[in-house]
Amino acid sequence: MQPLRAALLPGLRLLRGRRVLTAQSRAQTPPPWPVRDVSGGLRGPGSAWTGFVRAHGEGQPTEHGEEEEELLDAEPPLPLLSSAHRVCILHPDVKGPAARTMRSTAENDVAEAASLVCTLPGWSVARTLVVPTRVPDSKMVFGKGNFRDVTEKIRGSQDITCVFLNVERMSVQTKTALEASWGVPVLDRFTVVLHVFRCNARTREARLQLALAEIPLLRSTLSTRTTTQNQPGQGSRYIMGSGVSATELRQRALRDREARIRQALARLRDKRDLLRKLRTKREFPVVSVVGYTNSGKTTLIKALTGDAALQPRDQLFATLDVTAHAGWLPSRVPVLYMDTVGFLSRLPHGLMQAFSATLGDVAHSDVVVHVRDVAHPDTELQKETVLSTLQGLRLPPALLDTVLEVHNKVDLVPGYQPTVSGALTVSATSGLGLDELKEALEGLVLQATGRTVVTLQVPLGGVELSWLYAEATVQQLEEMPDECTAQLTVIISQAALCRFRKLFPGVL
Repeated sequence: MQPLRAALLPGLRLLRGRRVLTAQSRAQTPPPWPVRDVSGGLRGPGSAWTGFVRAHGEGQPTEHGEEEEELLDAEPPLPLLSSAHRVCILHPDVKGPAARTMRSTAENDVAEAASLVCTLPGWSVARTLVVPTRVPDSKMVFGKGNFRDVTEKIRGSQDITCVFLNVERMSVQTKTALEASWGVPVLDRFTVVLHVFRCNARTREARLQLALAEIPLLRSTLSTRTTTQNQPGQGSRYIMGSGVSATELRQRALRDREARIRQALARLRDKRDLLRKLRTKREFPVVSVVGYTNSGKTTLIKALTGDAALQPRDQLFATLDVTAHAGWLPSRVPVLYMDTVGFLSRLPHGLMQAFSATLGDVAHSDVVVHVRDVAHPDTELQKETVLSTLQGLRLPPALLDTVLEVHNKVDLVPGYQPTVSGALTVSATSGLGLDELKEALEGLVLQATGRTVVTLQVPLGGVELSWLYAEATVQQLEEMPDECTAQLTVIISQAALCRFRKLFPGVL
């Protein structure tokens, strides 16, 4: 009976799920920031719009909420998350023909890897090693001589409790061999980024997307267990003569978990589509703010909206959820700024694929703003990464061609002048260039949404006046008491103008 229980337990854990995070890990994880309603204060608290958003927003109980929470409470495949580690960053400096696609310098790659490590609570960089290699895809990554030197340095340093090998993915065989040689856990870029995402995922949708991205890691762990348990002396591979091995049972459980996560994400995606349709119906212009991670997107949105609830953090992947924040253009046209997950060079494909549904909101925006950190030494490479990711999202050509490039953090680069035509320079922290940015956004929004400036003459005190205040943006009003009329200059969409003409055919 005991062998049967031991064989079934890992598979049942995947199905049932359980909490394993310690009190220490909960204390280290900062409290979740509030997710803003897409109404963002455009309407009063008692309005039907705000009520609809709150009724369908994140965190509200649903008939499937218990099932989703069960999936989110499952055993995390990253047990190192709850531990503090002193990390050795080991960067393979590729030489020869394999280096032709490498654009960034080794120093910048190491600096970005260090930023990823320091983002994790309690983690620190104990040492950095840049080691040349000509065969980064080999099992041991480095040549024999360099591998021997690296092994001596890692083995000889008691401060090192973990190695971050700065490659996108390691094979299971490579990971097993390196950990046996160095005597400490070895993580690749995929696993470290998963750690960071787990720390910063706040909403149910982001956590489910992360759980979906972790499936490949679970499969690789399962493969490792299978190899070990199939060795001589490890017991029968079948359960009580049923013809079903423990490995097959765990694989079934994993496929079931993946299917349930995808179903839960599909339900949340339907809810997101419903909210998007309502925004479209209300004719709220949407501006999506995209950029490389830690380029200052959230700080810029806070500067544009004055939203005191926004709490920008100077770290990688501080934002994983698409959140909406209300602001006003200079013409008093209301606009929604969408904050998005930051991009990263060599971001594992599985992560981007899992978060593609969230980034899909960018395709339904009216204007896309690309925020660049021009103070970063790899700003040009970061730009290429962002543009490549946007192209992968299959944005409409008209939207992709009108992306507004904003050069942020110019206060850190004295005398900076943009070399890109049409780019705007700003400092989100000091407010430099924000007025020019708002003017440019207004022109793009009005053009993208088909809004025009119209002068109308309506009766004083009539329903026409209240209708225009509700459905358009009134820029100027001049009362003419002798004629009992008012002359209004309004910004109005073509659809709203057609509705107005139909409702009030006698208005000039």
